[in-house]
Amino acid sequence: MNNDISRRDIIRGGAALAGMAALGIPEWMLAAQGQTQAPSEEVIPWTDIPANFTPSPPTGLRTLDTRTLQKSTFFTPNDDFFAVQHYPVPTVDPATYKLRLTGLVNKPMALTLDELKRRPRMEQVVCFECSGNNPARLNTLAGNARWGGTSLNSLLKDAGLKATAREVVFFGFDKSTEDIAHGVPQPGQYEQHFGRSLAVDDAAQPEMMIAWEMNGAPLPPKNGGPVRLIVPGWYGVANVKWMDHIHVQDSRFMGRFMARDYVQLMQAKAGDELVWDETSVSRMRLKTMVARLTRSGGKYTATGFVLNDGTPLKSVEVRVDGGPWQPVTMERGNSRYSWQLFTYEWTGLTSGDHTIVSRATDVNGTMQPEEADLQTKKTRWENNAQFTRKFKV
Repeated sequence: MNNDISRRDIIRGGAALAGMAALGIPEWMLAAQGQTQAPSEEVIPWTDIPANFTPSPPTGLRTLDTRTLQKSTFFTPNDDFFAVQHYPVPTVDPATYKLRLTGLVNKPMALTLDELKRRPRMEQVVCFECSGNNPARLNTLAGNARWGGTSLNSLLKDAGLKATAREVVFFGFDKSTEDIAHGVPQPGQYEQHFGRSLAVDDAAQPEMMIAWEMNGAPLPPKNGGPVRLIVPGWYGVANVKWMDHIHVQDSRFMGRFMARDYVQLMQAKAGDELVWDETSVSRMRLKTMVARLTRSGGKYTATGFVLNDGTPLKSVEVRVDGGPWQPVTMERGNSRYSWQLFTYEWTGLTSGDHTIVSRATDVNGTMQPEEADLQTKKTRWENNAQFTRKFKV
């Protein structure tokens, strides 16, 4: 399958709130919200969510209503792009901004925003999701945008990495205090900036970028402006917002969001026994979801998306009412790191309750797992299980 492939909406009716509770969906998702649709089609509501569902929380967290997904919404508007932060949103003045590059480099730097903008420009379409995104949240923590900026690799080359460089650490302006009790003379609260790291080989990949534009506009503060890191194919936590400081070092970075939080805990086979496998959240796992269902006359159209780490896709399929898996149509305009939008059309549904589920397989043979395949996973991160949708006609 060609991986360069591309892309709403009312929820009426619905299921009982008990069904939402069973899924673990937060109460803030249950406020009423109206939506629109094309005049020639009828949007079929999902019965796995209630009629008054909305993905917008009361404060802080910002999510995307995936029911609005269609070809015309390939790019997520900046105001709708999901936003998660762990520390208070900082105030950063673009006029006085400087990006510092320090550590194991031959030429330390401190670049203003204007100086960054004078560097060779690059643009790319990148979608990423929060690693805590899952069916219980209806996969609303995702977004797809065109990012503008400059190459991280080019900047590191100009600085000149020393031979002992092992990791590149990215710190944001956002900060707070953390309780540290072990290994310090006086246990207590210590100020910490948000930080994530990449191995030198990962940081040197040509797609890694420093961005100051989003969908053709200056990067909004809520989305990490004036400058953020874009790490295509990786979960959102790696895409450091409000970037302040790049530091190159010869040891592993063991900050909270690399070594203590955003750590996947799962049992894996080692010979004939199960052992615990702990890994830091990094590249996105292969995931699909049917997001929207419409009817025009007797024809039904399901619209969905694929998320992954950029590995080319071999197949994307859907199954209706437990029947045989059927290939979908991938939309033109998809690119390697964008979300991969698809549609599936069929006829012949009878009145009553129905189900539809999607799955994808990449060229390496990796297939999106079923929920049962993730039973040994003990953390909520990286839930990429197949999501069976329910509806009634």
